[in-house]
Amino acid sequence: MKGGIATFWRHTGAPARIGLLAALLCCFLATFASAGEKSLKGVALIIGESKYQHIPVLPNPANDARDVAKMLTDLGFDARSVSDRDASKLKRDLERFIEDAEDADVAFLYYSGHGIEAGGENYLVPVDADVGSLTNADEALVPISAVLDELKSTVPVTILLLDACRTNPFPPDAKLRRKPTASASPLSAGGLEPVRGARALASAPDAADNLGTVIGFAAEPGQPALDGAAGENSPYAAAILRHLSAMQGTEFGSVMRMVTEEVYLDTKARQRPWTNESLRRLLYFGASVTEPTGDDGLITGERRQLLLTIADLPDPKRAQIELASAKDGVPLDALYGVLRAMGTDRIPEDPGELEKVLAQQSERLKKMFAERDALRTDDPEIKRLVASADTAVQQGAIVAARTFLDQAVARVEENSGAVDDAEEMIRQKRIADAAIYARRADASALVFDYKAAAGDYGKAFDLVEKWDEKLRWNYKNQQAEALNAYGTATGDNEAMEQAIGAYKVILNFIPNGEENRDWAIARNNMAVVIETVGEHDKDTARLKQAAEIFRASLAVFEREKDDINWAASQNNIGNVLMKVGERDSDPGQLRQAIDAFHAALEKRPRDKVPLDWASTQNNLGIALFGLSEREASPERLKEAENAYRQALEVYTREKEPVQWALVQNNLGNTLNALGVQANDPARFKEAADVFRAALEVRTRETFPLSWAATQLNLGNALYHSTRFDTDTGTLEDVVAAYDAALTVYTREKFPMEWASVRNNSGSIHQALGQRTRDTAEFEKSAAAFRDAATVYTRQDFPLDWAMTSYNLGNTLQLLGNLSEQPAHLEEAIAAYRDALGEYKRETTPKPWALVQSSLGATLQQLAMAKGDMQALHDSIAARRSSLEVLTKESAPTDWASTQNGIGMSLINLSSLERTPKYLDEAEMAFKASLEVYTRETAPIQWAFGLSNLGDVYWNKASFGDGGKPGYRKALDLFDKARQGFADSGYTLPIQLMDNKIELVKKQLAQK
Repeated sequence: MKGGIATFWRHTGAPARIGLLAALLCCFLATFASAGEKSLKGVALIIGESKYQHIPVLPNPANDARDVAKMLTDLGFDARSVSDRDASKLKRDLERFIEDAEDADVAFLYYSGHGIEAGGENYLVPVDADVGSLTNADEALVPISAVLDELKSTVPVTILLLDACRTNPFPPDAKLRRKPTASASPLSAGGLEPVRGARALASAPDAADNLGTVIGFAAEPGQPALDGAAGENSPYAAAILRHLSAMQGTEFGSVMRMVTEEVYLDTKARQRPWTNESLRRLLYFGASVTEPTGDDGLITGERRQLLLTIADLPDPKRAQIELASAKDGVPLDALYGVLRAMGTDRIPEDPGELEKVLAQQSERLKKMFAERDALRTDDPEIKRLVASADTAVQQGAIVAARTFLDQAVARVEENSGAVDDAEEMIRQKRIADAAIYARRADASALVFDYKAAAGDYGKAFDLVEKWDEKLRWNYKNQQAEALNAYGTATGDNEAMEQAIGAYKVILNFIPNGEENRDWAIARNNMAVVIETVGEHDKDTARLKQAAEIFRASLAVFEREKDDINWAASQNNIGNVLMKVGERDSDPGQLRQAIDAFHAALEKRPRDKVPLDWASTQNNLGIALFGLSEREASPERLKEAENAYRQALEVYTREKEPVQWALVQNNLGNTLNALGVQANDPARFKEAADVFRAALEVRTRETFPLSWAATQLNLGNALYHSTRFDTDTGTLEDVVAAYDAALTVYTREKFPMEWASVRNNSGSIHQALGQRTRDTAEFEKSAAAFRDAATVYTRQDFPLDWAMTSYNLGNTLQLLGNLSEQPAHLEEAIAAYRDALGEYKRETTPKPWALVQSSLGATLQQLAMAKGDMQALHDSIAARRSSLEVLTKESAPTDWASTQNGIGMSLINLSSLERTPKYLDEAEMAFKASLEVYTRETAPIQWAFGLSNLGDVYWNKASFGDGGKPGYRKALDLFDKARQGFADSGYTLPIQLMDNKIELVKKQLAQK
């Protein structure tokens, strides 16, 4: 894409926790943090309502109450448990509890049962409640806020945990009245709301040494909670029972975060507790229950750290992990455990990279679970260790799992010498031993130790190579995948070459070189590695080799009628062809990529595989956009726009926010290009709006690389919109956007992206120089283009190098015109001719034509500076050649600019040769430009066009052709041009217009 004077551009394609205790409260029943000299008294009331008489029964609250009461007693509370209480008994229980709490330091109230919300009040529902209870709720039900008010006025610390967020047990249209004569309020559709009483407590009388309140809900406000399997505990109660015992030495806020994330994992993200607190001092408790030991202790300890890690993850990452878990059918716990083992500082910020990591590790997890039952061993200790490892993986304790498998491998190695000599016994032993190595390899891969994983898969292969054909294939294939993953992660080409070698070993297993489905899959996977290596090569030989292998695999999948793998191979072919096409001046590779994506879409119907279909539509849009930059026709851009809009019908912001933002970004680039072609301000505005929408998802904190790319593209759209104004404010905003992108795109880490931003920055400083007539801005522009050329070298990136040379030529042309130094014009001409060394009419027609047009303009300026008529003839020839490609239909703005330039050269030639013979052609050229430059769409260019046309009539009259009517026509055009500049706010040419008008009037007066 282009801007300025045809400048080319580069593009870069958890529920809320309200004050979650913040390290304010720690373990049970000891002393306040600042005191240390007195013991605390804690009282607890535990309520479980199960046997409802008139509304749905809840099987688990009685179990919850019993188990929580025992735990709190073990922790040192004076705990009392009550179950299945009617309204009168429940209120007496609470009154007694309030009395018991008067001399206590901590009051702990736990409720499990039905709960409802209406009119800003939450109510506990006794077992005798029915629909009639709703007409006198203050008597028949139990409002929570009054209980909290009384406790807060007497007890330093109040803790209220409500496992009562079940769905509304009453009819959906039922309404509640606090008293029979009070107004009615509708019931909340699902669950309790934040306790309004917590706000009311602010005005209630406080105890003299009140330290605050903790209120916990089993689910988020307004959301129902799960009751759990009958006869067990609810998810919330189960999490409390598991983790409150962790309070010995752990602050209460961390424990409650563990509880929150335990429920979140246990319910597969369907339920997440919510906690509100207002504590003002650290509170420690001392007594603790018995903690798990041995394998269970190791797993539980790591799981608790995992839960705290999950609590700190941002919502976008959670959403992406949840999606991967649901899509691939692997436990959410295990996926989070994998990322924790990776290290939170190493989790990819880019959503695309995170998606790759999740997909790779999901496959490994699925394989581990699928092969679990295949493991056979007669060693009970190995059985125990493997079972513990399986449990650890399920719980997300990946490091513990690897520890158990390390011990299992040690056991295998310890007993390897005792294998029976019988061949069948040896076979079974080798297969069992190989399975242990493979299992440890799986665990190593889950913590991203791909090198260790490859080594263990290799050992497993060595053990089974002569015993089991299927297993030797699997282990060698897994070794190849691990080597590829290690090479990709570290840039180790030797590892990737080893992966290619491993695939060649697999291909040797196929008898008689048969080209069957297994052969095609192995070759396809090998080509993926070759493609990865080829991306870093300076030439395209490896990429082309990968494409040929994909095509050979494609033929097999077609013969086998394997549509899924066939479509995947087509996608692989399309991606390789795009990578080759980006480096090749011949657009044929891009056209072939487009054909490959179209073919893939035929096997990826939207109604059956919508996400795959949308992904291919996006890839198709990228290829069409790339081809549009090589061709002069706008049709490719319109096709790209259509592909992106179809993808967005599947990728919605609600369901697929990351992919939605990616396609929005790509769509914005296409709209920007369409705006340039049609000189349409509406397209630029739409592009800017699309980029801003994408930035609502692509935040700098969550997706810094994507944020920088979209900031760059937004800057491009804003820049192009400045052609319709005359100030510098928007241009300065664009400079700020590019500078922001460079805070992420450093040359050291992202040289290609850095060069792209520097190229575009050069165009912005070029535009600022035009508007301010400040040579310093042109110097900045030239420096930026030269910076970009240090990355875009002619040898490695010939087309990008040509683009940067062209842009540099534009800046030098403008600088030479402003400074009146012909040397700058000569440098510009040299830069244009460099660009034409790579841009060819046959392969890159539009860039070739734009460079020819700019070369013509510079030759004109140099001719006028030196009085060189031959240079003027060369200028006209260059511009006319560009019009063979730049048509009014395909590139109206560039066509009009070139027509205007031809007219200028013809007027200059007429003046130098002192002849009117070129003026009719000049008149035709200026009038042609005004077919595009209208007062409404391009007012400044329109005014210049009128001024130039006035010069034609003035010159004709001066040569005696046209007489007084010619002078009057010139005056009329100059006057209209002057008014056009004034109306546009562009005052710089107005004095020139006044001078012309005065001179013409003097000449007319002499006639």
